[in-house]
Amino acid sequence: MVVACPDLHLSVGPDIQRARRHEQMMAVVTGFCPDVEVVEPGVCAFGARGPARYFGGETALAGRITAALADLGVDSRTGVADGLFAALLAARDGTTVPPGGTARFLAGQPVSVLADRDLSAQDLAALLKRLGLCTLGDFAALPVRDVASRFGDAGERAHRLARGLDFRPLVTLPPPADLSVVQEFDPREPRAEPVVFAAKALAMSLHDGLAARGLTCVRVQITVTWADGRESSRRWRHDGLLSEAAVADRVRWQLDGWHPAPGGQTAGDENTPGGIAALRLLPDQVVRAAGQQLALWGETLVSDRVARAAMRVQAMLGHEAVLRPVLGGGRNAGDQVTPIPFGEKTEPRLPADRPWPGRVRGTAPGLVFPAAREADVTDDAGRAVTVSGRCALSAAPARLAVHGEPSRRVTGWAGPWPLYERWWDPSAARRRARFQLATEDGRAWLAVVKDGGWLVEAGYW
Repeated sequence: MVVACPDLHLSVGPDIQRARRHEQMMAVVTGFCPDVEVVEPGVCAFGARGPARYFGGETALAGRITAALADLGVDSRTGVADGLFAALLAARDGTTVPPGGTARFLAGQPVSVLADRDLSAQDLAALLKRLGLCTLGDFAALPVRDVASRFGDAGERAHRLARGLDFRPLVTLPPPADLSVVQEFDPREPRAEPVVFAAKALAMSLHDGLAARGLTCVRVQITVTWADGRESSRRWRHDGLLSEAAVADRVRWQLDGWHPAPGGQTAGDENTPGGIAALRLLPDQVVRAAGQQLALWGETLVSDRVARAAMRVQAMLGHEAVLRPVLGGGRNAGDQVTPIPFGEKTEPRLPADRPWPGRVRGTAPGLVFPAAREADVTDDAGRAVTVSGRCALSAAPARLAVHGEPSRRVTGWAGPWPLYERWWDPSAARRRARFQLATEDGRAWLAVVKDGGWLVEAGYW
Protein backbone atom coordinates (compact mmCIF):
# COMPACT_ATOMS: atom_id res chain seq x y z
CA MET A 1 0.00 0.00 0.00
CA VAL A 2 1.21 3.50 -0.88
CA VAL A 3 0.10 6.64 0.96
CA ALA A 4 0.76 9.88 -0.96
CA CYS A 5 0.14 13.46 0.16
CA PRO A 6 0.27 15.68 -2.97
CA ASP A 7 0.84 18.89 -1.01
CA LEU A 8 4.04 17.44 0.49
CA HIS A 9 5.20 15.40 -2.51
CA LEU A 10 4.97 18.16 -5.18
CA SER A 11 6.79 20.79 -3.12
CA VAL A 12 9.69 22.89 -4.36
CA GLY A 13 12.61 23.63 -2.04
CA PRO A 14 13.03 22.94 1.68
CA ASP A 15 10.21 24.05 3.96
CA ILE A 16 10.35 23.39 7.71
CA GLN A 17 6.60 23.64 8.13
CA ARG A 18 6.03 21.16 5.31
CA ALA A 19 8.64 18.82 6.76
CA ARG A 20 6.88 18.86 10.14
CA ARG A 21 3.64 17.94 8.42
CA HIS A 22 5.50 15.07 6.76
CA GLU A 23 6.56 13.81 10.19
CA GLN A 24 2.97 14.09 11.40
CA MET A 25 1.88 12.06 8.38
CA MET A 26 4.49 9.39 9.17
CA ALA A 27 3.38 9.25 12.81
CA VAL A 28 -0.20 8.57 11.67
CA VAL A 29 0.76 5.89 9.14
CA THR A 30 3.11 4.07 11.53
CA GLY A 31 0.19 3.88 13.95
CA PHE A 32 -1.43 1.43 11.53
CA CYS A 33 1.75 -0.37 10.43
CA PRO A 34 5.09 0.12 12.21
CA ASP A 35 7.22 -1.12 9.29
CA VAL A 36 6.85 1.82 6.86
CA GLU A 37 9.25 2.83 4.09
CA VAL A 38 9.57 6.48 3.09
CA VAL A 39 9.82 6.56 -0.70
CA GLU A 40 10.29 10.35 -0.78
CA PRO A 41 8.87 13.32 1.15
CA GLY A 42 5.10 12.96 1.21
CA VAL A 43 5.07 9.37 -0.11
CA CYS A 44 5.44 6.18 1.95
CA ALA A 45 4.77 2.48 1.40
CA PHE A 46 4.26 -0.67 3.43
CA GLY A 47 3.10 -4.25 3.00
CA ALA A 48 -0.68 -4.22 3.38
CA ARG A 49 -1.42 -7.92 3.87
CA GLY A 50 -0.99 -8.08 7.65
CA PRO A 51 -2.54 -4.70 8.60
CA ALA A 52 -5.42 -5.25 6.14
CA ARG A 53 -6.39 -8.48 7.88
CA TYR A 54 -6.41 -6.74 11.23
CA PHE A 55 -8.51 -3.75 10.10
CA GLY A 56 -10.98 -5.70 7.97
CA GLY A 57 -9.58 -5.44 4.46
CA GLU A 58 -7.49 -3.15 2.30
CA THR A 59 -10.35 -0.77 1.54
CA ALA A 60 -11.17 -0.38 5.23
CA LEU A 61 -7.49 0.18 6.07
CA ALA A 62 -7.13 2.83 3.35
CA GLY A 63 -10.26 4.59 4.62
CA ARG A 64 -8.96 4.67 8.19
CA ILE A 65 -5.60 6.11 7.13
CA THR A 66 -7.23 8.74 4.91
CA ALA A 67 -9.62 9.75 7.70
CA ALA A 68 -6.80 9.99 10.27
CA LEU A 69 -4.73 12.20 7.97
CA ALA A 70 -7.77 14.34 7.17
CA ASP A 71 -8.13 15.08 10.89
CA LEU A 72 -4.66 16.66 10.69
CA GLY A 73 -5.69 18.74 7.67
CA VAL A 74 -3.52 16.66 5.29
CA ASP A 75 -5.00 15.67 1.94
CA SER A 76 -3.93 12.11 1.12
CA ARG A 77 -4.51 9.34 -1.39
CA THR A 78 -3.92 5.63 -1.01
CA GLY A 79 -3.20 3.01 -3.61
CA VAL A 80 -2.93 -0.77 -3.32
CA ALA A 81 -1.36 -3.04 -5.92
CA ASP A 82 1.17 -5.84 -6.35
CA GLY A 83 4.45 -3.92 -6.51
CA LEU A 84 5.57 -0.41 -5.61
CA PHE A 85 5.40 1.04 -9.14
CA ALA A 86 1.79 -0.04 -9.66
CA ALA A 87 0.82 1.08 -6.15
CA LEU A 88 2.26 4.56 -6.79
CA LEU A 89 0.14 4.87 -9.93
CA ALA A 90 -2.90 3.56 -8.09
CA ALA A 91 -2.40 6.18 -5.36
CA ARG A 92 -2.92 8.96 -7.88
CA ASP A 93 -6.60 8.02 -8.20
CA GLY A 94 -7.06 6.28 -4.85
CA THR A 95 -7.43 2.90 -6.57
CA THR A 96 -7.26 -0.55 -5.02
CA VAL A 97 -6.03 -3.08 -7.57
CA PRO A 98 -7.21 -6.64 -6.76
CA PRO A 99 -4.56 -9.37 -6.35
CA GLY A 100 -3.36 -10.59 -9.71
CA GLY A 101 -4.80 -7.58 -11.54
CA THR A 102 -1.66 -5.44 -11.65
CA ALA A 103 -0.76 -6.31 -15.25
CA ARG A 104 -4.27 -5.44 -16.42
CA PHE A 105 -4.20 -2.19 -14.44
CA LEU A 106 -0.83 -1.16 -15.89
CA ALA A 107 -1.82 -2.04 -19.45
CA GLY A 108 -4.05 1.03 -19.71
CA GLN A 109 -1.50 3.49 -18.34
CA PRO A 110 0.29 5.84 -20.78
CA VAL A 111 4.00 5.26 -21.34
CA SER A 112 4.68 8.74 -19.96
CA VAL A 113 4.32 7.34 -16.41
CA LEU A 114 7.71 5.64 -16.87
CA ALA A 115 9.37 9.07 -16.71
CA ASP A 116 7.58 9.91 -13.45
CA ARG A 117 9.73 7.42 -11.53
CA ASP A 118 12.92 7.85 -13.57
CA LEU A 119 13.75 11.19 -15.19
CA SER A 120 16.23 9.44 -17.51
CA ALA A 121 13.27 7.57 -19.10
CA GLN A 122 11.79 10.74 -20.61
CA ASP A 123 13.51 10.18 -23.95
CA LEU A 124 12.45 6.53 -23.94
CA ALA A 125 8.80 7.44 -23.27
CA ALA A 126 8.84 10.00 -26.09
CA LEU A 127 10.40 7.46 -28.48
CA LEU A 128 7.79 4.83 -27.61
CA LYS A 129 4.99 7.28 -28.39
CA ARG A 130 6.55 8.09 -31.76
CA LEU A 131 6.69 4.35 -32.50
CA GLY A 132 2.97 4.03 -31.78
CA LEU A 133 3.42 2.35 -28.36
CA CYS A 134 1.22 4.71 -26.37
CA THR A 135 0.36 2.49 -23.37
CA LEU A 136 2.29 0.22 -21.05
CA GLY A 137 0.24 -2.68 -22.38
CA ASP A 138 1.54 -2.03 -25.89
CA PHE A 139 5.10 -1.88 -24.58
CA ALA A 140 4.73 -4.98 -22.36
CA ALA A 141 3.48 -7.01 -25.34
CA LEU A 142 6.89 -6.74 -27.04
CA PRO A 143 9.28 -9.69 -26.62
CA VAL A 144 11.88 -9.14 -23.90
CA ARG A 145 14.75 -10.03 -26.24
CA ASP A 146 13.67 -7.45 -28.83
CA VAL A 147 13.29 -4.75 -26.19
CA ALA A 148 16.76 -5.42 -24.75
CA SER A 149 18.43 -5.35 -28.17
CA ARG A 150 16.60 -2.20 -29.33
CA PHE A 151 16.42 -0.04 -26.18
CA GLY A 152 19.27 -1.37 -24.02
CA ASP A 153 19.33 -1.68 -20.23
CA ALA A 154 17.06 1.32 -19.67
CA GLY A 155 14.43 -0.13 -21.97
CA GLU A 156 14.67 -3.54 -20.31
CA ARG A 157 14.12 -2.00 -16.86
CA ALA A 158 11.13 -0.02 -18.16
CA HIS A 159 9.78 -3.19 -19.77
CA ARG A 160 9.88 -4.95 -16.41
CA LEU A 161 7.87 -2.13 -14.86
CA ALA A 162 5.34 -2.27 -17.70
CA ARG A 163 4.83 -5.97 -16.96
CA GLY A 164 4.28 -5.30 -13.25
CA LEU A 165 7.76 -6.25 -12.03
CA ASP A 166 9.70 -3.93 -9.74
CA PHE A 167 13.36 -2.94 -10.16
CA ARG A 168 14.68 -4.78 -7.19
CA PRO A 169 14.71 -8.59 -6.95
CA LEU A 170 12.23 -10.31 -4.66
CA VAL A 171 14.90 -11.84 -2.42
CA THR A 172 17.15 -9.43 -0.54
CA LEU A 173 20.08 -10.06 1.74
CA PRO A 174 19.91 -9.11 5.42
CA PRO A 175 22.54 -6.42 6.12
CA PRO A 176 25.33 -7.27 8.53
CA ALA A 177 25.34 -5.14 11.68
CA ASP A 178 28.86 -3.79 11.04
CA LEU A 179 27.81 -1.98 7.84
CA SER A 180 26.29 0.95 9.71
CA VAL A 181 28.27 4.19 10.03
CA VAL A 182 28.07 6.67 12.89
CA GLN A 183 29.17 10.28 13.31
CA GLU A 184 29.34 11.56 16.89
CA PHE A 185 29.35 15.28 17.60
CA ASP A 186 31.49 16.55 20.45
CA PRO A 187 30.62 19.20 21.41
CA ARG A 188 26.95 18.66 20.62
CA GLU A 189 25.76 20.29 17.40
CA PRO A 190 22.77 22.66 17.81
CA ARG A 191 22.39 23.40 14.07
CA ALA A 192 21.08 21.21 11.27
CA GLU A 193 23.39 22.33 8.43
CA PRO A 194 26.62 20.78 9.85
CA VAL A 195 24.74 17.53 10.42
CA VAL A 196 23.49 17.50 6.83
CA PHE A 197 27.05 18.16 5.61
CA ALA A 198 28.33 15.28 7.77
CA ALA A 199 25.65 13.01 6.29
CA LYS A 200 27.28 13.30 2.86
CA ALA A 201 30.62 12.06 4.18
CA LEU A 202 28.87 9.28 6.12
CA ALA A 203 26.99 8.20 3.00
CA MET A 204 30.24 8.04 1.03
CA SER A 205 31.78 5.84 3.72
CA LEU A 206 28.64 3.69 3.74
CA HIS A 207 28.79 3.17 -0.04
CA ASP A 208 32.49 2.32 0.10
CA GLY A 209 31.86 -0.37 2.72
CA LEU A 210 29.00 -1.88 0.72
CA ALA A 211 30.95 -1.79 -2.55
CA ALA A 212 33.82 -3.69 -0.92
CA ARG A 213 31.34 -6.52 -0.24
CA GLY A 214 29.66 -6.34 -3.65
CA LEU A 215 26.43 -4.90 -2.23
CA THR A 216 24.12 -1.98 -3.01
CA CYS A 217 21.77 -0.25 -0.57
CA VAL A 218 18.14 0.33 -1.62
CA ARG A 219 16.80 1.27 1.82
CA VAL A 220 18.61 3.16 4.55
CA GLN A 221 17.62 3.85 8.14
CA ILE A 222 18.61 7.30 9.43
CA THR A 223 18.79 7.74 13.20
CA VAL A 224 19.48 11.10 14.84
CA THR A 225 20.22 11.08 18.59
CA TRP A 226 19.97 14.16 20.78
CA ALA A 227 22.04 14.85 23.88
CA ASP A 228 19.07 14.13 26.16
CA GLY A 229 18.68 10.63 24.68
CA ARG A 230 15.71 11.22 22.39
CA GLU A 231 15.89 9.83 18.85
CA SER A 232 14.38 10.39 15.42
CA SER A 233 14.54 7.26 13.25
CA ARG A 234 13.15 6.77 9.75
CA ARG A 235 13.57 4.29 6.91
CA TRP A 236 14.07 5.86 3.47
CA ARG A 237 13.70 3.86 0.29
CA HIS A 238 15.02 4.47 -3.23
CA ASP A 239 14.77 2.42 -6.44
CA GLY A 240 18.48 2.26 -7.14
CA LEU A 241 21.49 3.73 -5.35
CA LEU A 242 20.95 6.29 -2.61
CA SER A 243 23.65 8.81 -3.48
CA GLU A 244 25.37 11.12 -1.01
CA ALA A 245 23.12 13.98 -2.12
CA ALA A 246 19.99 11.85 -1.72
CA VAL A 247 20.97 10.75 1.81
CA ALA A 248 21.78 14.33 2.83
CA ASP A 249 18.47 15.54 1.44
CA ARG A 250 16.59 12.96 3.51
CA VAL A 251 18.54 13.89 6.63
CA ARG A 252 17.54 17.52 6.05
CA TRP A 253 13.86 16.60 5.80
CA GLN A 254 14.05 14.44 8.88
CA LEU A 255 15.68 17.17 10.96
CA ASP A 256 13.28 19.84 9.72
CA GLY A 257 10.30 17.71 10.64
CA TRP A 258 11.49 16.58 14.08
CA HIS A 259 10.73 18.71 17.13
CA PRO A 260 12.02 17.02 20.30
CA ALA A 261 11.47 20.04 22.52
CA PRO A 262 7.90 20.53 23.86
CA GLY A 263 8.17 24.25 23.17
CA GLY A 264 8.16 23.68 19.42
CA GLN A 265 11.93 24.03 18.90
CA THR A 266 13.50 22.04 16.08
CA ALA A 267 16.88 20.59 15.30
CA GLY A 268 17.73 23.63 13.29
CA ASP A 269 17.16 26.08 16.14
CA GLU A 270 20.23 27.55 17.76
CA ASN A 271 18.73 27.10 21.25
CA THR A 272 17.78 23.42 20.94
CA PRO A 273 18.53 21.95 24.41
CA GLY A 274 21.65 19.81 24.33
CA GLY A 275 22.04 19.68 20.56
CA ILE A 276 22.56 16.63 18.34
CA ALA A 277 24.85 13.96 19.73
CA ALA A 278 25.09 11.41 16.91
CA LEU A 279 23.98 10.60 13.38
CA ARG A 280 23.76 6.94 12.33
CA LEU A 281 23.15 5.45 8.88
CA LEU A 282 22.15 1.80 8.65
CA PRO A 283 21.76 -0.02 5.29
CA ASP A 284 18.42 -1.55 6.21
CA GLN A 285 18.06 -3.46 2.93
CA VAL A 286 20.85 -4.44 0.56
CA VAL A 287 21.04 -6.42 -2.68
CA ARG A 288 23.85 -7.84 -4.75
CA ALA A 289 25.47 -5.16 -6.91
CA ALA A 290 24.96 -6.29 -10.50
CA GLY A 291 27.47 -3.76 -11.78
CA GLN A 292 26.95 -0.72 -13.97
CA GLN A 293 27.62 -0.63 -17.70
CA LEU A 294 29.39 2.59 -18.65
CA ALA A 295 28.32 4.51 -21.71
CA LEU A 296 30.64 4.67 -24.73
CA TRP A 297 32.25 7.96 -23.71
CA GLY A 298 32.00 7.46 -19.94
CA GLU A 299 28.96 9.69 -19.36
CA THR A 300 28.21 7.91 -16.07
CA LEU A 301 31.58 8.92 -14.62
CA VAL A 302 31.12 12.48 -15.77
CA SER A 303 27.69 12.63 -14.10
CA ASP A 304 29.19 11.39 -10.83
CA ARG A 305 31.84 14.11 -10.90
CA VAL A 306 29.26 16.75 -11.67
CA ALA A 307 27.06 15.54 -8.82
CA ARG A 308 29.93 15.65 -6.34
CA ALA A 309 30.91 19.16 -7.44
CA ALA A 310 27.30 20.35 -7.17
CA MET A 311 27.03 18.94 -3.65
CA ARG A 312 30.18 20.76 -2.57
CA VAL A 313 28.83 24.06 -3.90
CA GLN A 314 25.51 23.45 -2.14
CA ALA A 315 27.33 22.76 1.10
CA MET A 316 29.14 26.11 0.84
CA LEU A 317 26.44 28.36 -0.63
CA GLY A 318 23.14 26.71 0.29
CA HIS A 319 20.68 24.17 -1.02
CA GLU A 320 19.22 26.41 -3.74
CA ALA A 321 22.59 27.70 -4.99
CA VAL A 322 22.87 24.97 -7.65
CA LEU A 323 19.90 24.60 -9.99
CA ARG A 324 19.20 22.25 -12.87
CA PRO A 325 16.76 22.95 -15.72
CA VAL A 326 13.61 20.85 -16.08
CA LEU A 327 11.75 21.09 -19.38
CA GLY A 328 8.01 21.71 -19.23
CA GLY A 329 5.27 23.41 -21.19
CA GLY A 330 4.42 26.96 -22.13
CA ARG A 331 4.03 29.09 -25.21
CA ASN A 332 7.28 31.04 -24.83
CA ALA A 333 10.83 29.72 -24.79
CA GLY A 334 11.54 31.28 -21.40
CA ASP A 335 8.51 29.62 -19.80
CA GLN A 336 9.44 26.07 -20.82
CA VAL A 337 12.35 25.69 -18.39
CA THR A 338 11.89 25.47 -14.61
CA PRO A 339 15.04 25.75 -12.43
CA ILE A 340 15.02 23.07 -9.71
CA PRO A 341 17.55 22.70 -6.84
CA PHE A 342 20.07 19.98 -7.70
CA GLY A 343 19.17 16.62 -6.19
CA GLU A 344 15.43 17.24 -6.00
CA LYS A 345 12.76 15.60 -8.10
CA THR A 346 9.96 18.00 -8.89
CA GLU A 347 7.43 18.64 -11.60
CA PRO A 348 7.97 21.62 -13.96
CA ARG A 349 6.04 24.82 -13.26
CA LEU A 350 3.94 24.37 -16.43
CA PRO A 351 2.99 20.80 -17.48
CA ALA A 352 4.35 19.68 -20.83
CA ASP A 353 1.39 17.47 -21.77
CA ARG A 354 -0.99 20.39 -22.46
CA PRO A 355 -1.77 21.58 -26.03
CA TRP A 356 -0.29 25.11 -25.57
CA PRO A 357 -1.77 26.67 -28.73
CA GLY A 358 0.51 29.31 -30.20
CA ARG A 359 3.70 27.53 -29.16
CA VAL A 360 6.52 27.64 -31.72
CA ARG A 361 6.89 24.11 -33.07
CA GLY A 362 10.07 22.28 -33.91
CA THR A 363 13.39 22.07 -32.12
CA ALA A 364 13.63 24.15 -28.97
CA PRO A 365 16.26 26.93 -28.97
CA GLY A 366 19.53 26.03 -27.30
CA LEU A 367 20.09 29.49 -25.83
CA VAL A 368 17.40 31.57 -24.12
CA PHE A 369 18.47 35.06 -23.12
CA PRO A 370 17.64 36.12 -19.54
CA ALA A 371 16.11 39.30 -20.99
CA ALA A 372 15.04 39.83 -24.59
CA ARG A 373 17.64 41.81 -26.57
CA GLU A 374 16.69 44.79 -28.71
CA ALA A 375 17.22 44.39 -32.45
CA ASP A 376 16.56 46.03 -35.80
CA VAL A 377 15.27 44.12 -38.83
CA THR A 378 15.38 45.96 -42.17
CA ASP A 379 14.60 45.20 -45.79
CA ASP A 380 16.88 45.52 -48.85
CA ALA A 381 16.27 49.30 -48.96
CA GLY A 382 17.27 49.72 -45.30
CA ARG A 383 13.72 50.41 -44.10
CA ALA A 384 12.44 48.85 -40.87
CA VAL A 385 10.28 45.76 -41.41
CA THR A 386 6.87 46.14 -39.78
CA VAL A 387 3.95 43.80 -39.15
CA SER A 388 0.33 44.91 -39.48
CA GLY A 389 -2.55 43.94 -37.24
CA ARG A 390 -3.42 41.22 -39.77
CA CYS A 391 0.16 39.86 -39.62
CA ALA A 392 1.13 41.21 -43.05
CA LEU A 393 4.82 42.14 -43.52
CA SER A 394 5.85 45.44 -45.06
CA ALA A 395 8.77 43.65 -46.79
CA ALA A 396 10.91 40.54 -46.53
CA PRO A 397 13.58 40.70 -43.78
CA ALA A 398 17.04 41.32 -45.28
CA ARG A 399 19.31 42.30 -42.37
CA LEU A 400 19.34 41.68 -38.62
CA ALA A 401 21.20 43.96 -36.22
CA VAL A 402 21.16 42.77 -32.60
CA HIS A 403 21.98 45.50 -30.08
CA GLY A 404 25.73 45.52 -29.39
CA GLU A 405 26.61 43.28 -32.37
CA PRO A 406 27.32 43.96 -36.06
CA SER A 407 24.57 43.74 -38.64
CA ARG A 408 24.09 40.36 -40.36
CA ARG A 409 22.49 39.42 -43.66
CA VAL A 410 19.31 37.31 -43.31
CA THR A 411 19.59 34.17 -45.45
CA GLY A 412 16.24 32.63 -44.50
CA TRP A 413 13.21 33.36 -42.38
CA ALA A 414 9.85 31.91 -41.29
CA GLY A 415 6.79 33.51 -39.74
CA PRO A 416 5.04 35.48 -38.55
CA TRP A 417 3.28 33.42 -35.87
CA PRO A 418 0.86 35.64 -33.95
CA LEU A 419 0.36 35.19 -30.22
CA TYR A 420 -2.27 37.05 -28.19
CA GLU A 421 -1.98 36.21 -24.48
CA ARG A 422 -4.25 37.11 -21.56
CA TRP A 423 -6.67 39.08 -23.70
CA TRP A 424 -9.16 39.02 -20.82
CA ASP A 425 -6.81 41.05 -18.57
CA PRO A 426 -5.96 44.47 -20.10
CA SER A 427 -3.10 45.06 -17.65
CA ALA A 428 -1.34 41.77 -18.56
CA ALA A 429 -2.43 41.33 -22.20
CA ARG A 430 0.37 40.84 -24.73
CA ARG A 431 0.14 40.73 -28.51
CA ARG A 432 3.19 39.67 -30.48
CA ALA A 433 4.34 38.18 -33.76
CA ARG A 434 7.28 35.77 -33.75
CA PHE A 435 9.82 34.93 -36.45
CA GLN A 436 12.71 32.55 -36.99
CA LEU A 437 15.62 34.24 -38.76
CA ALA A 438 18.71 32.53 -40.19
CA THR A 439 21.76 34.75 -40.73
CA GLU A 440 24.89 34.51 -42.85
CA ASP A 441 27.10 33.46 -39.92
CA GLY A 442 25.21 30.16 -39.61
CA ARG A 443 23.13 31.16 -36.62
CA ALA A 444 19.34 31.09 -36.26
CA TRP A 445 17.37 33.46 -34.04
CA LEU A 446 13.93 33.51 -32.45
CA ALA A 447 12.74 37.09 -32.86
CA VAL A 448 9.50 38.80 -31.87
CA VAL A 449 7.74 42.01 -32.92
CA LYS A 450 6.14 43.72 -29.94
CA ASP A 451 4.65 47.24 -29.83
CA GLY A 452 6.24 48.00 -33.22
CA GLY A 453 9.78 47.04 -32.13
CA TRP A 454 11.93 43.96 -32.69
CA LEU A 455 13.33 41.80 -29.87
CA VAL A 456 15.49 38.67 -29.95
CA GLU A 457 14.43 36.13 -27.31
CA ALA A 458 16.55 33.07 -28.07
CA GLY A 459 19.07 31.48 -30.43
CA TYR A 460 19.27 28.07 -32.11
CA TRP A 461 22.90 27.20 -31.43
